[in-house]
Amino acid sequence: MTHAKLTSLMARGAAFFGCESAILCGAMSWVSERNLVSAISNAGGFGVIACGAMTPELLDAEIAATRALTDKPFGVNLITMHPMLFDLIDICAKHDVTHIVLAGGLPPKGSIEAIKAKGAKLICFAPALSLAKKLVRSGVDALVVEGMEAGGHIGPVATSVLAQEILPEMAAQVPVFVAGGIGRGEAIAAYLEMGAAGVQLGTRFACATESIAHPNFKKAFFRASARDAIASVQIDPRLPVIPVRSLKNAGMENFTAKQREVANLLDSGAVDMLEAQLQIEHYWAGALRRAVIDGDVEGGSLMAGQSVGMVTKEEPVAEIIAQLMDQAAAALERRVA
Repeated sequence: MTHAKLTSLMARGAAFFGCESAILCGAMSWVSERNLVSAISNAGGFGVIACGAMTPELLDAEIAATRALTDKPFGVNLITMHPMLFDLIDICAKHDVTHIVLAGGLPPKGSIEAIKAKGAKLICFAPALSLAKKLVRSGVDALVVEGMEAGGHIGPVATSVLAQEILPEMAAQVPVFVAGGIGRGEAIAAYLEMGAAGVQLGTRFACATESIAHPNFKKAFFRASARDAIASVQIDPRLPVIPVRSLKNAGMENFTAKQREVANLLDSGAVDMLEAQLQIEHYWAGALRRAVIDGDVEGGSLMAGQSVGMVTKEEPVAEIIAQLMDQAAAALERRVA
């Protein structure tokens, strides 16, 4: 089987990241750390450190540790509402990080300029065409179009709809990477043919051999089907909470109680809106750590996309990427034939 057609379709995305295969790993807190990130980059994809709630000191150490494990390019995902965002940007600059992904909302004032002033490429999420256009006008170098099938924080629109809406309008302007619910190479081939520069996958890599996730966490993925990955429910419209997709368990139910608690604090004036949203984020960070690191698959958060049903066993990252590439190449060959 030849990968010539696939390589051609991925050329723009691969050149943007400086890697062999335009397969970007979605940043998963506690999972996307030095071991998984370096393994993905070493296997020809593009690994991304999930900074999450890390302090600048912790991120400093994580980037250095990742660099010790790979000489390939990798990126860092930063959360826009992090109170020390600009310090984290400085840490990335200190290590000459080539690509920064901003997630969790619109880039705050000055952040785009700060990132680009250090010479890094900036990637942002575009959950709507209007926002995609605004981000590109603001100077963003590439977009990720992520549908609601994804794991972790999600928007309200399906990947297939977003891709049809955004790719024809934006793919000629900047590289656009499609994410959400992708588990096999056939889907990758389809999005590449629609104009995507590449794809982003998270759930497919969460249980890789190189992932430090607890064996209990991985077993929960292996047992799950697509319908087990459900979205959290917002209980108070005054508290804008971005839905999170996780495997259903007690931890998901506990989140409902946490929302009520934070909403009451907001009503009483004990916290402002930013602090309320940070408390929600800290809940997820703690719950995710309990599941990923401690193996508490009942009380912790099992963030997973609907592609979880395609995760059936532990495999090395290199094998996962090779499978995806072979499947995509075969799909493209069948269409030519």
